[in-house]
Amino acid sequence: MADLFSSDDAPQGPEEISANAPLAEQLRPQKLDDVVGQDHLVGEDGALKRMIVAGKLSSIIFWGPPGTGKTSLARLLANETDLHFKAISAVFSGVADLKKVFAEAQTRQRTGKQTLLFVDEIHRFNRSQQDSFLPYVEKGTVILVGATTENPSFELNAALLSRTQVLILNRLNSDALAQLLTKAEALTGKNLPVTDEAREALIASADGDGRFLLNQAETLFALDIAEPLDPAALAKLLHRRMAVYDKDREGHYNLISALHKSLRGSDPQAALYYLARMLVAGEEPLYVLRRIVRFASEDIGLADPQALVQTLAAKDAYDFLGSPEGELAIAQAVIYCATAPKSDAAYRAQKTAWRSAKQTGSLMPPQNILNAPTKLMKDIGYGTGYTYDHHTDEAFSGDNYWPEEMEAEQFYKPVNRGFERKIRERLDYWEKLRREMDR
Repeated sequence: MADLFSSDDAPQGPEEISANAPLAEQLRPQKLDDVVGQDHLVGEDGALKRMIVAGKLSSIIFWGPPGTGKTSLARLLANETDLHFKAISAVFSGVADLKKVFAEAQTRQRTGKQTLLFVDEIHRFNRSQQDSFLPYVEKGTVILVGATTENPSFELNAALLSRTQVLILNRLNSDALAQLLTKAEALTGKNLPVTDEAREALIASADGDGRFLLNQAETLFALDIAEPLDPAALAKLLHRRMAVYDKDREGHYNLISALHKSLRGSDPQAALYYLARMLVAGEEPLYVLRRIVRFASEDIGLADPQALVQTLAAKDAYDFLGSPEGELAIAQAVIYCATAPKSDAAYRAQKTAWRSAKQTGSLMPPQNILNAPTKLMKDIGYGTGYTYDHHTDEAFSGDNYWPEEMEAEQFYKPVNRGFERKIRERLDYWEKLRREMDR
């Protein structure tokens, strides 16, 4: 299959770009200084700048959101280091395509020309396909430059990662996007037909994606617009970029982590924001509800026992109402959990109790607290000496309930917040009674 971006006989060096090409293609940077928003890579102290100055380019994985310049940087690296640029897309390429690319690179290497192989969406290759790169990267047959929007730690083989340097491309900020619009106006000789407020709205609508912004600008340049558009008119004319969010990938885990941490940090405003981010992007509401129910036990516990009740009620309300009406119940549960007193005492108690149970094996409880449903069991002492707590003055016997072979342990240590303050007072009082009984 022919690759998407170049062919073996394509000229190297700065490209000739047709005036009919899309605006984003016409504005593709022709030198490193033209790159916007990635100064940490292309600036004087940037990793790419240092590689070029040293004349030694290593294999690289570019990790960043769409529209941040991964393809452009790969092309520029080939030009700056006089390497043959070869590009393929993992979406459209298979094993046969890779074999052909590697064979061509080996032939080219024998003539003294090294190949920069750019692989777009490299995370789309399966594990065995990724492994096929290893011998050619190790021998220097190709300088591999991969591009991915997904976290390389999860999506790429450890062996491939160990032979490459991961460089992170930033989401383009407002200043970088504004520079792109200025470049577009200079290239076309036209001013965008929008007010200053609408220009800001246009930049915000791109959500850090430079390619999307230039495509929107190209649409505006092409239309016959008599009066500058205000934000409302602009919103009516153009659609907003959908947020980048894959429900089974890193964006999903980043946002649920942010929601959980905001709840734990008692910030209802931030928690509502991340809840909205997830639901607006299409997250399954029941997934969010499961995490909030878990939070009610893990991070609030008995500091406010109503938190678990509230979150389960939100689940029932959502089951009954569905979207969008039921999403209000989810928001209510998030606000409740964020503003509730926090304690992880129950969570820590469960972990330590489970650990102790695994370590102590099958120790027998003391005989006095064992039931004796048969005569034999009664005869050998099961249940003998058991004190019925309700028949004592304080409804507290102070008996020992631990196996004889182990010391009593304290798993649950309530904090001095919320309802757990009352629980702590009760435990302290019972401990005082137990000490008095031992005298």
